[in-house]
Amino acid sequence: MALELPGLTNLTPHLEDLTPRQIVAELDKFVVGQNAAKRAVAIALRNRWRRQQLDPKLAEEVLPKNILMIGPTGVGKTEIARRLARLARAPFLKVEASKFTEVGYVGRDVESMIRDLVEIAVSMVKKEKREAVWSEAAERAEERLLHMLVPPVPTQPTDSGAEAPDPQATREKFRNKLRSGSLDKRSVDIEVEDASLPSFEMFTPQGVEEVGINLKEMLPGFFGRRKKQSVTVAQAREILTQQEAEKLIDTQQVNRESRARVEHGGIIFLDEIDKIAGSDHGHGPDVSREGVQRDLLPIVEGSTVATKYGPVKTDHILFMAAGAFHMSKPSDLIPELQGRFPIRVELAALTEGDFVRILTEPENALTKQYTALLATEGTAVEFTDDAVAEIARLAVEVNSRTENIGARRLATLLERLLDEVSFEAPDMKGVEVRIDAEYVRQALADIVEDQDLSRYVL
Repeated sequence: MALELPGLTNLTPHLEDLTPRQIVAELDKFVVGQNAAKRAVAIALRNRWRRQQLDPKLAEEVLPKNILMIGPTGVGKTEIARRLARLARAPFLKVEASKFTEVGYVGRDVESMIRDLVEIAVSMVKKEKREAVWSEAAERAEERLLHMLVPPVPTQPTDSGAEAPDPQATREKFRNKLRSGSLDKRSVDIEVEDASLPSFEMFTPQGVEEVGINLKEMLPGFFGRRKKQSVTVAQAREILTQQEAEKLIDTQQVNRESRARVEHGGIIFLDEIDKIAGSDHGHGPDVSREGVQRDLLPIVEGSTVATKYGPVKTDHILFMAAGAFHMSKPSDLIPELQGRFPIRVELAALTEGDFVRILTEPENALTKQYTALLATEGTAVEFTDDAVAEIARLAVEVNSRTENIGARRLATLLERLLDEVSFEAPDMKGVEVRIDAEYVRQALADIVEDQDLSRYVL
């Protein structure tokens, strides 16, 4: 018996078609190497589908196996998590653990990440619902526009006996003009939400958003004011369609589905978790690091968080934590939190060969991005194989001399390399630029060789 919960049927519409091997293959299109991490997240994602096939009683007991990624910056930890969430079409949130503070200190509390995740889920569900009713909303918007353009005329008998014009025929004539676009530039007055209303914030245990929703219920006239605005017919059609789509969407159903998606499909990526590891001994500004870990613990273990869309259980949210751990180690985390991240994968530092692959293989490779960007100006840029190899070599060299920022170094090198071309591109229409190893050396040699300069420029 498969698990059936509100909103879970559309949780991952195509997840049953993706085996772990296929998930890894999809991740390979964007992330080079790091096979151990890809396998771990692929299994975690597949286990979600497996859980949905279980008896509900057993499914409730099957908890996600949270993952801890260990590796230096710029090796693909965040990219793997982000691409996985897109693949699963699941609500995804990336947060830095170092931004949270212990209860009692000024700053963000850990429960805010669940509220943020719910907001993301609500946006996803609303978008899907809006697309489902868009055609009906467009028809309703068209009728409202016709009512503005052709107001109903009261039927009055004519003394001359002449036949009165048929209002329906006039309306259909305007409908054809509306659909053909010949009325798009005409101005009409429509009612829109007044965005100039004053806003204020209040802090409560449930968060800022709870106050807003309660005040809207108590003062509907104050928060729901509308104003007349003169817009073109084309703009009016878009605004009215949006308004009609909102009317057709069941808000309560959206809230239920959003909560279900978060509870059974949500993914939270906790970056920089190593920054809250270690013992503070009560000294310095980071006195609350261990306190943050203790606040995180109930969220990761499973608790209920109050949001303005209703209570959300965190038991089955998948948590993926990551950190460089160059100043600390995973064992510096409190034991209870360590136990909640049973799967640990180490991501290797990138080599020169990896940089070459990163520059050429992924669908979003930097060389492809810059080639496409400059092509919009009519400038054809070609990267030769020896140029790519030279860029990779320089990236490794700069990383070894200064701070190792992994693949992010490629972006700084390419930006400097193409600085002149990017600036002059509007005046280089039809010009072909061939970037080879010699071009790379001439453009970057001075900066790379001067260590002091490379620290600031690259």
